[in-house]
Amino acid sequence: MYTALYRAQRPEVFSEILGQEHIVKILKYQIATDTVSHAYLFCGTRGTGKTTTARILAKAVNCLGTTGDGNFEEGDERPCGHCANCEAIKKGTFMDVIEIDAASNNGVDSIRELRESVKYPPAAGKKKVYIIDEVHMLSTGAFNALLKTLEEPPENVMFILATTEPQKLPATILSRCMRLDFKRVPLQTLADGMRKICAEKGIGITDSAVRLLANSADGSVRDGLSILDQVIAAGDKQIDREKVLEYIGTAGEDFFIELTDLVAVHNVAEALVLLDRALADGKDVKQLMKDWTAHYRSLLITKFIKNPEDMLNMSAENIERIRQQSRQISLEEINDAILRLSKTIQDARWSTQPRILLELAIVAIATNLIDEEKLTSRSVSVSAPASVPAAPVQETVQLAEQTPTVPTSITATAPPPSVQSRESQPTAAPSSDKAAAIPDQTPTMSQAQMDDLWHQIFEEGEGSASSFNLIRSGTTLGNVGESQFTVLAKTGFAQRYAEKMRPELEHLMERHLGRHLKMICRRESEEQKQEADCQFENLAKMVGETLGIHVEIE
Repeated sequence: MYTALYRAQRPEVFSEILGQEHIVKILKYQIATDTVSHAYLFCGTRGTGKTTTARILAKAVNCLGTTGDGNFEEGDERPCGHCANCEAIKKGTFMDVIEIDAASNNGVDSIRELRESVKYPPAAGKKKVYIIDEVHMLSTGAFNALLKTLEEPPENVMFILATTEPQKLPATILSRCMRLDFKRVPLQTLADGMRKICAEKGIGITDSAVRLLANSADGSVRDGLSILDQVIAAGDKQIDREKVLEYIGTAGEDFFIELTDLVAVHNVAEALVLLDRALADGKDVKQLMKDWTAHYRSLLITKFIKNPEDMLNMSAENIERIRQQSRQISLEEINDAILRLSKTIQDARWSTQPRILLELAIVAIATNLIDEEKLTSRSVSVSAPASVPAAPVQETVQLAEQTPTVPTSITATAPPPSVQSRESQPTAAPSSDKAAAIPDQTPTMSQAQMDDLWHQIFEEGEGSASSFNLIRSGTTLGNVGESQFTVLAKTGFAQRYAEKMRPELEHLMERHLGRHLKMICRRESEEQKQEADCQFENLAKMVGETLGIHVEIE
């Protein structure tokens, strides 16, 4: 029966452990000086060697040496890996090494059985070793039952606890153990190990291929060996980068460079078609999310580092292509894309339709880039009141000089008789068709209050529909009055989508404010033009009243 690589290549002695030199040094010294602790806590991410090191430590305290009589000469290392006890522990038949999976034995009864068994001396070895894997899964009652035994075990008993989440352990457990933290294995160490395995199997592998495999492992030896096992299972005697990309379900740099170019120029249609082709070729959608995020990281790195070859782990040709692309994309765009994709990866963990989430991310990133260009040209506040109080003529003229881009002209003429006859009468407030169509524009909130309200609405709305995020990134709350609220859309797409979600937005606003308000949705550019027109209408009125002339706005 074939044995998986991560089992066949499992280290059996301390010298074979990869990337944990600091831990190996501590344990070897304690074994040599006979100062081993009664309880250890091994912490670290998956695949870094916690359980493997625990078994090697169990071998070391029970090793009989190469002579088999337990007498060690100076210079001998434990474990030897060849004596009867080491072989029995390797095969899992040694009675005095007990491995417990806390995920499936997490109750009080299991720990009570353990407390009873520790009373008996070792049957075949020098020490009875309990290895409790995923110890953070124990219940509160089980932890309490373990406390006394863990603090004062019999002299010939050792506990080794292993966990990926030490923060979930009670402080009473942590204080009773010697904690050793396992680090992610460096990429170069993983690559060297994989290259050695391929050489032993007579398989040729290129440097770019082995670096890609090591990078995909993300510091986990087990993950790296599982991916390598998948690649060599096809029987190829020569493995290059293209074959690795084909087998692990991801795409090459060409795909991500083209996809990034398409969203940078706001070509959503072509970007979605490109994604569809990649998925039709069998690429894994979740892997594409991770690798696209890594591509934006590469763009970020090349903006600041002159020679990023070691950090990016790719060829000089691809680095130059990425550097050229990074010059065309702003830092703000890279930041927004990474944040968007990170949220998409998180959401995809619990979704049965990750493809839809990635397509939504493509649309959102592309539309965000359009919005950035519009935000840079925005010069008028969208939350200003619709009416401007009277001011001296000098200030009004200065206001007109500060807004030269509005194509509006003021023509002063002699007042007609009808105007002269009404000079003594109170002047009515100016009205227009636009003002009449919007009955209530009196603001009831400050801009900060409106921003906070808009944020709360989307925090609640995204719980029922993740597509609400499109409105969040493409709209702002411009005004909240007594009977209506104004939503300002940055793009036509955002405006259409906000109109589609009108019932939900009005319902959420009613829940937060306690009264029903009608939603008015318009483009930011229209709002700015309307506000400028209103300012000039007020300016014309004040000039006419001050100078006694008729002012006409063309």
